[in-house]
Amino acid sequence: MNQYIEEHNGMFALHTDHTSYLFRVDAYGHLEHIHYGRRVSLSDEEALSLKQTLPYGTAVEYEDNVQRSFRDIEPFEYGNSGIGDYRTPSCLVSYAGGTSTDFAFAGFDTDDKEQVMQNGFPCAYDASGSLTIHLVDKTGRMALDLIYTVYGKSDVITRRAVLINLSEEELTVNRLMSYSLDMMEDNLVMMSFHGNWVKEMQRKDVPVNAGTISISSRTGFSSNMTNPGFILRRNDTTEMHGEAWGFNLVYSGSHKSIVSRDEHGCVRVMGGFNDENFSWTLGNGEQLETPEAFMTYSDAGMNSLSQHFHHFIRHHIVRGAWQYKERPVLVNDWEAFLFTFDEEKLVSLAQQGKELGAELFVLDDGWFGERNDDHAGLGDYNVNTKKLPEGIRGLSDKIHAMDMLFGLWFEPEAVNPDSDLYRAHPDWIIQEDGRRNLTGRYEYLLDLSRREVQDYIIENVGRVVDEGHVDYVKWDMNRHMTAMSGTFVYKYMLGLYRVLGEIFYKRPHILLESCASGGNRFDAGMMCYSPQIWTSDDTDAMERLGIQKGASYLYPLSTMGAHVSAVPNAQTMRSISLPVRFAVSAFGVLGYELDLTELNDIEKKEIKEQIAWYKQHRHLLQYGTFYRTDCDDAHESFTVSDGKEAVTGVYRRMMMAAAPMERMHVAGLEQGEYEIGMRNAIVPLDIPCPSELGSCLETAEDGSSGIRLLWKPLCASSAALSYGMPLPLVFNSSGLSPYMRYPLDFGAELYTAVKKK
Repeated sequence: MNQYIEEHNGMFALHTDHTSYLFRVDAYGHLEHIHYGRRVSLSDEEALSLKQTLPYGTAVEYEDNVQRSFRDIEPFEYGNSGIGDYRTPSCLVSYAGGTSTDFAFAGFDTDDKEQVMQNGFPCAYDASGSLTIHLVDKTGRMALDLIYTVYGKSDVITRRAVLINLSEEELTVNRLMSYSLDMMEDNLVMMSFHGNWVKEMQRKDVPVNAGTISISSRTGFSSNMTNPGFILRRNDTTEMHGEAWGFNLVYSGSHKSIVSRDEHGCVRVMGGFNDENFSWTLGNGEQLETPEAFMTYSDAGMNSLSQHFHHFIRHHIVRGAWQYKERPVLVNDWEAFLFTFDEEKLVSLAQQGKELGAELFVLDDGWFGERNDDHAGLGDYNVNTKKLPEGIRGLSDKIHAMDMLFGLWFEPEAVNPDSDLYRAHPDWIIQEDGRRNLTGRYEYLLDLSRREVQDYIIENVGRVVDEGHVDYVKWDMNRHMTAMSGTFVYKYMLGLYRVLGEIFYKRPHILLESCASGGNRFDAGMMCYSPQIWTSDDTDAMERLGIQKGASYLYPLSTMGAHVSAVPNAQTMRSISLPVRFAVSAFGVLGYELDLTELNDIEKKEIKEQIAWYKQHRHLLQYGTFYRTDCDDAHESFTVSDGKEAVTGVYRRMMMAAAPMERMHVAGLEQGEYEIGMRNAIVPLDIPCPSELGSCLETAEDGSSGIRLLWKPLCASSAALSYGMPLPLVFNSSGLSPYMRYPLDFGAELYTAVKKK
């Protein structure tokens, strides 16, 4: 035992710095859930437990003539099947003669660190301690290990389950959830995050009433439709106040989470891989292990809950050389050139990026095979020498000579029918006998459950990155699965994780950014290999504002790729000013994805200043403590703080006449006095501007012009900033001033607060 794990006479307590998780072994060997919430002591067992008396009239007795033996109301740690508990079971197993399960306590083990997973799935690391509860079915057919791991400073507990066949006969597993717990809590709302391509992480709130809420992905991947993470909160919980519980998975495949409330007020919460069409056969001595789940609790609002998740992911999921390293500002050529590039264009774009302050140049799609559009070439790794006469290495050397890092795009999990790989190995794709193979984005997915397919990807991606001296990889995946069962998806994920581990754990210097048509695989499983993920293919600033806010409930800013792109935007055809596009992208890992060579002088000057400002505040923006402000539909506000310094972004969606006063709230500061600054953006002008603005007007040699926003220096206490400081009014139709806020729809400013010495 250690300070985080206690046991006394069958009562168990898992403690983090601010939370406690209690359960005990009841009279029948079942695990009774007692408490998950504020930190309490082991001695609170009786006070916090459910007080059972007489059964309800239709209850089934577990033990003859024992009225307190009914199983349909007791809060459990893992739900059995067929013993009088009619709530959703956590495990479904069939065997000769039955389907019931009745797991009872058979012992426990503790360790001062995490238990390594045996099946090859990734998991969290550097734990405060772990507890394994051993359960055995009362028929002796099977055993179940429930593994709990504590991450004390993150206030996170992880769970997973391992089912073992102890009998000579085969067992068929149809469901095995990573976690399950029964909470005696009321007035709950389930916050989950849904969407689609270019519309990821849209928050949905559903009251937890009698019945069942089920969220899931059926696409083969964690999916842009439903993220595996969700939150249960009290109906009066806000960003800064109230109770909330968060749940998520270290898994990148199809998933399922269930929240059900019975008429007695018990809320059963469970999650794991999607068991739809799942069937796994276990022979004698064989076992099935679930992905790892992680959970947290806060009584200080959803910001606090998110901060627990952020700390856990940064310290216990992301790993390797880039774990705490500031991420470089990149320039990606995709939206600048698409497939129509040559080496001269690429070098010119990289040179312009270098002049403006970028540190990484990324060559996206189109560098291999006959890849002149998205109809051909996927699966092949031969360089297109018409575009790159000196190959990847030749381009890489030129980029490195500029003192920039060099990055390269891959889509290794897919293959085009028009490719050398498919012509050689048409059997390597995911397919069902006798059925037509379905394409998506003119491609099939390779069957990564097959070892030879895994080895092909490992060998070829590894060869290209080694020969090309590649510093960064963008790993894309651009379609959903078809023709798959839940069993296949589980095996596919085992293969994918092996591929990623073999390539990138052996090359820790490479910064991997995962992408799946944007956020189609934005999950903690991928973050075990990829410190950052391309959050969405939608780069419209106002759309991104909602997407990145949704992601922030579960994931830290250091994991969110966020790029400034050209206008009119390719996804919405909307034009938003350059300073506003930056103000959104700054709350993430900054990049630029537009043709910098076509910008005018004022725009180039603005971007150069943006990058310099971002670098000055980069560590804070990527690794600081993040806060959201409770806002209305017209406004948003975010802050990152390290206690002595903060950056706050203030955003408004639509301009209105005679707009009301707005306040800026800055959280997370130590007590004291602070100097308040604003980033002095250059707003490129396409409207006449009065000459009396004088020195605030900037005109370049090419005729481009802009107005530089100004700020009157002031000081404020941390108390005033927390309460909310009134901001200058926005444009009120009376004229223009460099001290007002930019007078158009979709506005934003960035403010700093620095503690006075």
